[in-house]
Amino acid sequence: MTVTRFAPSPTGYMHIGNLRTALYSYLISKHDGGKFILRIEDTDRERLVEGATDIIKSTLAITGLTYDEGPDVGGDHGPYVQSERKEIYMEYAKKLVELGHAYYCFCSKERLEELHNEDATGGYDRHCRDLSAEEIEAKLASGVPFVIRQRMPLEGTTTYTDCVFGEITMNNSELQDQILMKADGYPTYNFAHIVDDYLMGVTHVVRGSEYLTSTPKYVLLYDAFGWERPNYVHLPLLMGKNADGSVSKLSKRHGAVSFQDLIDDGYLPEAIINYIALLGWCPKQSETEFFTLDELKSLFSIDGVSKSPAVFDFEKLLWFNGEYIHKLDDAEFTRLCARFIKTDIPAHINKDKLLSLLKTRVSKLSELDDKMAFFITLPEYDKELFFNKKNKISDLSTVLTVLGEAKSILTGVDSFDNDTLFSALAPLCEKLSMKTGAIMWCIRIAVSGMAATPGGATEIMEVIGKDESLARIDSAIAKIS
Repeated sequence: MTVTRFAPSPTGYMHIGNLRTALYSYLISKHDGGKFILRIEDTDRERLVEGATDIIKSTLAITGLTYDEGPDVGGDHGPYVQSERKEIYMEYAKKLVELGHAYYCFCSKERLEELHNEDATGGYDRHCRDLSAEEIEAKLASGVPFVIRQRMPLEGTTTYTDCVFGEITMNNSELQDQILMKADGYPTYNFAHIVDDYLMGVTHVVRGSEYLTSTPKYVLLYDAFGWERPNYVHLPLLMGKNADGSVSKLSKRHGAVSFQDLIDDGYLPEAIINYIALLGWCPKQSETEFFTLDELKSLFSIDGVSKSPAVFDFEKLLWFNGEYIHKLDDAEFTRLCARFIKTDIPAHINKDKLLSLLKTRVSKLSELDDKMAFFITLPEYDKELFFNKKNKISDLSTVLTVLGEAKSILTGVDSFDNDTLFSALAPLCEKLSMKTGAIMWCIRIAVSGMAATPGGATEIMEVIGKDESLARIDSAIAKIS
């Protein structure tokens, strides 16, 4: 059975790169009917952010990435928070010392800082690597603080095979004797995740390609314990577009890069998940880019993951999001709009019609207030806005005639719905020898004060109502006169 895990550190909001890792891990396991585990890696105590674990869990819940084992869910391999597994790591670290693949290091913080000042790469000189058993025993007995370091091979190479990038080889001489257990008794990430992945039966380790050159250290630990190595799936880098057209690693300077930032900006979780699924993976034999989570589970395969960096394009995400919004039913759209509409909507506004118009004309929910502003208050506009080459309107006397005739008709209309209004105004085309587009252009500018609007003239009037429509037409007539 395929078993994957998502093992974030609770250090803040979930970055898009982390969410993609979670998504791919989830899809790899679920494609084969396997198991998806959530594990919280909180051993770096200095970087912990209060509430971040709850953010991780809520993000997975919102996106539908349900975990089979993890905090609040349980399972056969708990606990699922690393700080609660502290004794486990020390046990395995000491076992590694007994096997000769790790050693106690008693170097003081001052010595290591001095060493670092002499060597900016931060390399350790292996000072404690060959201490005698008597020296080690004496220091332990006297309570000298220690860390446990991995004893790296000094010669030869280490090779592993990645499911995406193929065979990766590193010279062992380039590997540092990394710390496995810190002086505070907590493990480093480099050690804890190895022990946890083994004990939890993880078969596929999914992570970013920045870990490609770190993995030789990890497979050496598996080999040292005599454990079977998992399958490694390294994902391509996520890049962002710079202002000059170049690309660089995705960061805050490219815009909102956390899931919560995107949600707060009016993006739908389904659209985000759909889009990031395609950042590094290409479905085979599919003519569409739109997939539900269930469809992704069915289609996803590791051999579709690319080696090439993927560019996070906000314009493409915006388009995706707009398509998802347009497909919402009116009731769901209205529900989602509630927290994004900050404007007080007057009683005379037909709110249902307003939202129905806006639904197909916004790309993200945070655009709602701006898009609806002209419905609430007629903006200032220049009378030259009435001129329109396409509709052959080049003089204001024509506009005055249209508006005067329209006002006379609209005054006698009782039902201000779109179809009734359109039918009532239709005879003007024959009476004034003008095309429908020209008639409606004049009226739309008068009732909106804008050249581009969500909805046509009669739709706008249905939203703002009879009194406001006539008042705006009067204002336009006065402006032109």
